[in-house]
This record gives sequence, C-alpha cells and structure tokens, in this order.
Amino acid sequence: MEKTKKYFIQSLHIIWLACMFSFSSTSFAQINEAARYEIDAKRIGVSPYDKDALPRSREFIRLDSTYYVGYMYEGIYKFDRSCDYLGYKQAIIPLTKALHLFEKDFRLKLQNIFSSINYFNDNKMLYGDFYEISYALRQCYNSIEMPDSSMALLNNIDSYHFQRDFFSVGADRAWLYHRNRFFTSEQHPFLKNSIAENEAMAFSECYKQINYIHKNKDINDYWYGPYQSQGDLLTVYHNLAILHDYNQNYDSSIYYYNVLANGNRVSWSNFANMQHEIGDFSAAAQNYQKPQFRSKFALNESFYYMPMLFVYGAKTKDAIAASQNKILESGSTPGFGWYSIALARGYLYDGQLDSCDFYLDKASNFKELHINTTLTQSQYDFTINLLRAQLIEKKKEQIKFLNRGWWYSPGDLFDIAQLKLEKMLLEYSLVNALANNPERTKIVYNLFCSETTVSFDESMCLLKDFCAPYFKQKYQDYTQNDKRQRINKYFRLFTAEFALEDGDEATTEKICDDLFHETIPTSKSYGDAEDMIDVQYDRLYTYRLLETLAKVSSAKKADDCMENCWGVYPQLIPFSGFQVKMNIIFDGLQNDPVVSDIVGDMKKSKIELTTDANAPKAKISFYKKADTYKVVINVWDRNGKKVVENGELLFKQQKGVGKELVMRLFGKGGAVKLS
Repeated sequence: MEKTKKYFIQSLHIIWLACMFSFSSTSFAQINEAARYEIDAKRIGVSPYDKDALPRSREFIRLDSTYYVGYMYEGIYKFDRSCDYLGYKQAIIPLTKALHLFEKDFRLKLQNIFSSINYFNDNKMLYGDFYEISYALRQCYNSIEMPDSSMALLNNIDSYHFQRDFFSVGADRAWLYHRNRFFTSEQHPFLKNSIAENEAMAFSECYKQINYIHKNKDINDYWYGPYQSQGDLLTVYHNLAILHDYNQNYDSSIYYYNVLANGNRVSWSNFANMQHEIGDFSAAAQNYQKPQFRSKFALNESFYYMPMLFVYGAKTKDAIAASQNKILESGSTPGFGWYSIALARGYLYDGQLDSCDFYLDKASNFKELHINTTLTQSQYDFTINLLRAQLIEKKKEQIKFLNRGWWYSPGDLFDIAQLKLEKMLLEYSLVNALANNPERTKIVYNLFCSETTVSFDESMCLLKDFCAPYFKQKYQDYTQNDKRQRINKYFRLFTAEFALEDGDEATTEKICDDLFHETIPTSKSYGDAEDMIDVQYDRLYTYRLLETLAKVSSAKKADDCMENCWGVYPQLIPFSGFQVKMNIIFDGLQNDPVVSDIVGDMKKSKIELTTDANAPKAKISFYKKADTYKVVINVWDRNGKKVVENGELLFKQQKGVGKELVMRLFGKGGAVKLS
C-alpha cells in the first residue's frame, strides 16, 4: 500500500513537471512569435545598408536572439562599410550566425521555394534575405582570401537545387578556380594540381551553368517571362570572356565581349584589358576611359592600366595626373596600393626618381585587399620589387650622366657601389619569386598577357641580366608562334636585345634595321598596317628600338638614332648611357657667380655642347628678384618641335640646381620651387 502511494505521488510530480514545461514552452513560443512579428514590422522601411541598421540590429537581437534578422542587419551593415581585413573579418561573424539561424528555421521553406508561383511569392522576402546573407558572406570570404569557405558556401547554395540560379553558382565557382589557379589541392582542397586543370574546371563550371539555364528555361520563361535567361547567360559569358582571354583564345573572347556589349553587360575595363593584350592600345585606351562599374571599396583596374598606356606613349605627366586624381578620390581604401604603384611608374618614366621611391614605399607599406579583381598579393609584391630594381638602375645611370667624371668622385663611386649591391640583393629576391611562380611564362615572358601587372619594358629590365642565349631563342620562338600580330614587333625587339646581351651585334643590328623599316612610318617603310606602330602609344617601343640600334651602329648613325629619341621619349635619354649633343644658349645674369657655378655644374654632365644647327637646341634664361632666382627653360628637337616649353624653376640655394636643370632639359617634371 505504501509502495503504491509512493509511486502515485511520483507520477503526480512527473505530470506536474511535464505540464509546467509544456506551459513554459508554449509561453516562450508565443513570446518568440510576438517578438518576431514586432521585428518584421520594425524592419519595414529600414534597409540593412542604412545608417540606422546597426542600432536596429541590436534592438532585434535583444527582442529575439534566436531570430536571424538582427544578425543579418549587423553583418550586412558591417560588410557594406568594410574596407580592410578586420572589417570583413568582423562582418563574417554575425553573417555566419544569421545564415545558421535562417537555415535552422527555414530550410524546409527554401527547399520548396519553387514548388509553385504562389508559394514563392508568399516567401519571397525569406528568399531575398537568404540571397543577401549569402552574397555578403561570399564577398567577405573573397575579400580576405578565404576561397575554401567561399566554395563551401556555394556548395551549400547548390544543394537546394533552385529552379532558377539567381546566385550564379557555376560562374562564381569558375571565378574561384581561375582566381586561385596557381595553387593546388594542398593549399585548397577544392582545387586541382595544375593551372591547366584549374582552368579546365573553371570552363567546366561555366558550361554546367549554361546547361542548367537551358534545362530550366521553359519553366522559368513561364514564371519570369521569355527573356529571363538572357541576363543569367550574360553572367556566365562574362566569366567565359575572361577565361578565353587568359587562355589566349582571342577570337572566342572577342565574341563573348561583343555579346556582352550588345546586352549592355560588358565590363569595359576587362574588354580593354583584352585589347591591351593583343596590342590594340588605342581601342584599349578608349575603353579604359569609359564609365566603369566599381564595387564599393574595390580596385578599379582601369586606373591601374590606363597610366601604363600613358607610359607607353611617353605621356608621363598624364600618367601621374591620372593616378594622383584617383588616389585623391579613393583615399586609403582597397586599390590605393595599386594606384600608388601606377603613380610610381609614371614618376619613374618621367625621371622623377625620388617621387617614384616615395610611392613605391607607400605601396609596399600598404595592406592591400585585392577585391573585385583576379590580381593577387604575389603579383603586387613582385611588381613593386621589379619597379624598384628598375629605379635602382636608373639612379645609377643618372649619377653617371650628371657627372661624366664619376669614377674620380669617391662619393659617386660609393653611391654606385651601394646601388649595385642593393640591386643584386633585390634581383635575388625577384629570381626566387620568379622561380616559384608557376605563371612566370604567362605573366612575365609572354609579353602583355592577361593577368600581367608589369610592362614589357619592366620584363626586359628583369630578364636582361639572366641567360641571354636562352631568352634569345625563346623570343625567336615567340615571333614564329604567337598569334598577336601587333605584338610580334615586341618579340622581335626582345630577340634583338638578348642577341646584344649575348654579344651578337650583327644579329641585333639586322633585326633592328628591319624593325625600323617595317614598323616606323617613314618614306621608306614597307610594313603593313598591323606591323606599324601606333604613333600615340608605341613611343616606348620606338625609343627602345632606336636606343638598341644606336648601341650597335657607327658613331654617325648612333648620333642620328639618339637625336631622333628627342622627338620620341626624351625623359629616358639621360638613362641611356650615351653622351648627348645639344646646342644650348645660356641667357641672362652671365656675371652672377651663382649662375656661373650652376652652368659649371651643368657642363660636368654628359651633355656635349655643340654649335651644330641640326642638333637639339635649348635656351636657358636666368632672372633674379631679391634673393630668388628664376630659370625659364625651352627645348627643341632636331626638327624644331618643342620638347620643353617655358619650363620654370625657382630657387634660393644653388646646391643641386645644376643637376636638376640638366634633367629638366629632357622633359623631367617636378616642383617649380626647389626647397
């Protein structure tokens, strides 16, 4: 009896606890539903991208910490305003939680979202939230180099088998394969083990998505209208255009770019990159300068590559101005590092070596995020170091040019020795980077190719100190096998340069003479239109051709070549190693001791003063007001064309003025007032 009573009392306790638990759960569920209703009501009119989204997100989390909306608002708000590694890292945390909570509560609805039009319309806000969370999270992963997480997210989206792929899963997978093509499965498990295999996977993902679009076309046409698939296909074509360009299938790339242009979906910057690659520089320049779509806080590649075209065309002042304006506009956001490299290149080719050094340091010290681009950190570092190696070489040549008796000057000898050591150490680093780069043939040897971030001239600066016979034969092969007719002259020029490095002056002179007659427009030219230079953007090529020809020619022919360089690219003449003839008139303040010392310093340079009427001419006029001197510089080439027009220089102290004036004679820019 007592035992039965005991069991009865225990049963009552259990029933009471069960009732209390049930009541609590029911009450919590009711409170939860009420809170979620309040959250859904309050989010109306406030977008996750609005300035009020962050305080609203905290309110939503306070109302119900198990509901995804508060974390979605917090994550998207942080993502939209992120411009550095820490910002994206912080955005990932709430976005990941939002995605987890969303799928926990609404996975079944997502799986059935396309079961009927009415069901889709009833739940389209949920579908839109899933899209926004996934998009922001994927962008965060891509911005801080987390491709494995990005691929896992895409695989998760693909597992729902949505009737219409608004997410462009195949195209995004293709981008991940292409973006990380030089890695292997050892670094990222989803990758294959060679560039060729990764590129094949990228193509495969694009074609799979095209097949998926066609497979569901009829039902999606019924839902969204007969033209719904066009936009989806254009997203894939964008990736195919890039992939075909990289793989040098230029006809296919042009086809897809034309389709994209007709669909008003072309990226003019990418199209320009392809035209740049095949040597159609004028068309590339036109497209680089068209309005470009740019993600917030992301690199706009046009503002990196357009200044490079300006450098090809000897428009160094335009290259500097374009880069300066872009840096001023964008500030220290992603892209700043690349724009600083472009600015440093402009200064380098303009002869402003100190400014080049300054901006290379800026780029080196900036933590760049390579957002919305396939350019990578390894390319970033390599480009900086290669430009620095070229800068060191120019500093060395400038010392020799400004003091033709440099070998008697202990200071100059020490500086040159120090620069040689610095360059040797830097080249060691560059050689290691090149040896470990599986894309070296593509982005360094094979000039102008897709994804390269260095110019042909910078490639030569690096390669000329290596095995000349090997590269002589390599570029000879390129002249026979590369399909880009406009680029063929560059391969031939490289063959000539490496023949010279190999000591074969006869071959160098023969190639250069042929190139001069076939590619430079003169009365004796005999090349066809594709072989001829673009007079606007092939000036760097023309200068290097004349300079190389001068090195292997007789004295008179060499003088003619260097004098022709004045009308092509005068900023580079002081770094050529040649002595330069000029007819210079010094005007004003002839008896002033400061002016006399300055003129004396100028005469120590490798400028050979001549009275030859056919030589380039210069007039340097000195004025003085109070303790300030003013110099006005005018320079004409051998044909009477102005090289420098009324260039001005103001100074109070004479130290270094003579050397600066020598450089200004060749079109070097810089401050008007010397400190």
